Amino acid sequence: MVSWYRRNLYIMKDTKSNYCENCGEFHDVVRDYASQVKVGATVPDFEFEVYHKDAVKTMSLSQLRGKWAILVFYPADFTFICPTELEELAKLYPKFQELNAEIISVSTDTVFTHKAWHDTSAGIKEIAYPMAADPSGKITSAFGVLIEGGEVVLTPDEGLALRGTFIIDPAGILRSMEVNDNSIGRRGSETLRKLQAAQYVETHKGQVCPASWEPGGDTLEPGLDLVGKL
Repeated sequence: MVSWYRRNLYIMKDTKSNYCENCGEFHDVVRDYASQVKVGATVPDFEFEVYHKDAVKTMSLSQLRGKWAILVFYPADFTFICPTELEELAKLYPKFQELNAEIISVSTDTVFTHKAWHDTSAGIKEIAYPMAADPSGKITSAFGVLIEGGEVVLTPDEGLALRGTFIIDPAGILRSMEVNDNSIGRRGSETLRKLQAAQYVETHKGQVCPASWEPGGDTLEPGLDLVGKL
């Protein structure tokens, strides 16, 4: 287990300025954030609880093998941007299902908080996809979207997730990732478009999808004959 972790650990650096009272200069303090996922690599397996269809169930990422999986991390239940994103995905959910894809929303709330939110919000009540609970933050941390704080000073949104969207193929390989600041909402239709593009290039080897590609649009076949002509 340790050797697997070492092989798949990717480090991201977050640099913040800090004033030194001894010399009167600002020194950079480097904080390490660990992420176990990388585009093109197999995602680690996790078991977790979900609130789904008025019940608490246990799921794992490995159970989703054979279909596409969309993990949608968001900060917290009973907030502001989050319900607009999740409700939009709820409306698009049938289209994702038609593409053999499962959506799973993930936050560091508990399944009981998910149920309470589901029972009190008209928009969240429309959600038919599983709502995963990650109160320990282990999944959120593994995907590199956990907001970590310092030992003493309070960090805004500490312990919550950034807005991260991850598209995983049927073999468990990460094909797309998007991470936003928590003040920036995501467009559900763009996630659907990225899924369609990922599926297209998976079944059409040698072809790639250009900017703003939509199903039925023109694709490209990289080669020397295209160099300098685009």
